[in-house]
Amino acid sequence: MLKNLLKNTDYIVLICVILLVIIGVIGIYSAGYNTEINKDEYIKQMIWFGMVFVMMVVIWSIDYNIFDIGGYILYAINLVLLSVVLFMPSLMGASSWFNFGGFLYQPSELMKIAYIICSAKFMSLYKNSLSKNTKKKNIIYIIVLGLLFIVPVGLIILQPDFGTAMAFCFILAFMLFKSGIRYRYIFIGLAIVIILVPIVYFFLLNPTQQQRIKVFINPSLDPLGTGYNAIQSKIAVGSGMIFGTGLLKGAQTQFGYLPIKSTDFIFSVISEEMGFVISVLVVVIYMVLLIRLIWISKNARDDFAGLMAIGVAGMMFFHFAQNIGMTIGLLPITGVPLPFVSYGGSSMITNGIAIAICLNISARKSKNLFID
Repeated sequence: MLKNLLKNTDYIVLICVILLVIIGVIGIYSAGYNTEINKDEYIKQMIWFGMVFVMMVVIWSIDYNIFDIGGYILYAINLVLLSVVLFMPSLMGASSWFNFGGFLYQPSELMKIAYIICSAKFMSLYKNSLSKNTKKKNIIYIIVLGLLFIVPVGLIILQPDFGTAMAFCFILAFMLFKSGIRYRYIFIGLAIVIILVPIVYFFLLNPTQQQRIKVFINPSLDPLGTGYNAIQSKIAVGSGMIFGTGLLKGAQTQFGYLPIKSTDFIFSVISEEMGFVISVLVVVIYMVLLIRLIWISKNARDDFAGLMAIGVAGMMFFHFAQNIGMTIGLLPITGVPLPFVSYGGSSMITNGIAIAICLNISARKSKNLFID
């Protein structure tokens, strides 16, 4: 059976991840080169990936049919942590982290994995009993599915962390599409979103967040304040041109003009010092990764596995598109990291588990693997 698992595993996904980690470590090394605080982050990032890789192998080796148990437990634990973290000291304008002796843990990260597993299991159970469903059961299904989404997302919005909350929206959207939702419900959902946008803007966003949106539309409104990050990021990306300024030679990166450069704006560092060629390579790697994840979802042996894989694809797509979009001025700036490239233990663990689940599914796409 091990031989068959090794044969069926999608190694293209693993290669994409390793390439992204290598590019990320180089970028993190450059980002921290002229600083004292962040000088060793690239070493920590390699250690994190080494630990996560071992975790990925363990997850890959386990039958994914037992993941639902772990998903329920993880969901419950992180739901409690999401409630408690609201009382933690604010960091970068949000109460999103626990500080464990210098290690910052963000419960919303692992909640993404728990949400994907729990929602996938619930959707697959409902889909498999579709012929037995009544109108009453349909209403119960919608309520439960809504609660699985609204409770954690509501707590994340209270932090406030709208970037991470949006990640859950994309996960849900991808999974609903995979589950075969009727198009009229999609249009109803879009209509609700359009109605909620002004309500969220005027009543839920604080003045700083409202200012970020205004500055996103026109960064020159506050070039030394809220618009500073966006302007410096675009300067960094543009100054790299085709082949980059050279490693450790980027003015924006090395002279400290570029903010939060090892996490939120790591793509700006890569674009400035490694140029357009490597920047495009990063985008291509992500596109290949997403295509393979969708392929894994399409060829999964059951609905539960297929929904988990497409949920991971939705999460990866949002993070990749949002992070790169904000660095080049196409999307508002949020604290969304670039998967496997940005520095961070919580993000590395979450993305590693997500990819390991998909590798597990790809290795077990044949029903014969369950027959000993």
